[in-house]
Amino acid sequence: MRAIGTFLLLTFATTWGLWALVIWASGGDHAPGPVPGLAIGGPLFLVGVFAPGLIAVALTAWAGGRGATLALLRRIVAWRVSLRFYAFALLLMPVVKLAVAGLYRALTGTWPHFGETNAVVLVAATVLSTVGQAGEEVGWRGYLLPRLTERVGLAGASIIVGVVWAVWHLPLFFARGTDTYHQSFLLYALQLTAYSIALAWLYWRTGGSVLLTMFMHAAFNNMKDIVPSGLVAGGRVFSFDSTLVFRLTVLLLWIVAAFLLVRMPQASRRPTPNVLGNRPSLK
Repeated sequence: MRAIGTFLLLTFATTWGLWALVIWASGGDHAPGPVPGLAIGGPLFLVGVFAPGLIAVALTAWAGGRGATLALLRRIVAWRVSLRFYAFALLLMPVVKLAVAGLYRALTGTWPHFGETNAVVLVAATVLSTVGQAGEEVGWRGYLLPRLTERVGLAGASIIVGVVWAVWHLPLFFARGTDTYHQSFLLYALQLTAYSIALAWLYWRTGGSVLLTMFMHAAFNNMKDIVPSGLVAGGRVFSFDSTLVFRLTVLLLWIVAAFLLVRMPQASRRPTPNVLGNRPSLK
């Protein structure tokens, strides 16, 4: 438990500290105005983004030495899994979004706005941006998920990681220039927790491949605007103010998440992913 607590403390302190500085300097709430060299997407901001992975690697090296560190890093290149898992990682979000469009049409009589980016471009962007997801996935799925799974089982761990993952993003809801600024954090947290369950299922089914969770994370980022959820002007962060598209997206993701949860090993027969990268076994 100490390893989990240390990881969370260092990750949140690093990310929130750096993001708070950047948000203050780049025009966030109560900011004096932009400060040269500090901006959303700049170097300090990106260090905060990569903090979960960097801290996970550092703690693994500290506790387990070179062997444990190499085993963790090998999971970033663990690509030898069935093609159906690549398909699941890539297509979950597009399928959900297209289903949302159908429901929207059935409920309102009109189609929602569709994104204009070509599907080939979206797939290419997903592949090219996969490596950039290591900053988060090495931390959330590579380090935190297996350790929580040992204590509460895969299903419980997937939910806890989802909540932690969502809360980690909270400062961005107060950062001007982001697509989460003054949007509903509560619905966002529900969406990310549902997606975390799907990521945990994929992690388990691929024997602990962080590469596949990185790929699925990239697919979420790039595919979610096939049918954009849209923004609510002047929305309140701690409310459920949002668009119908966003609400339907959360609903369908949770239907998928519930389906996957009941297929995960329960606490009495939970998977215990070896943090050194071996395929999870059932106890």
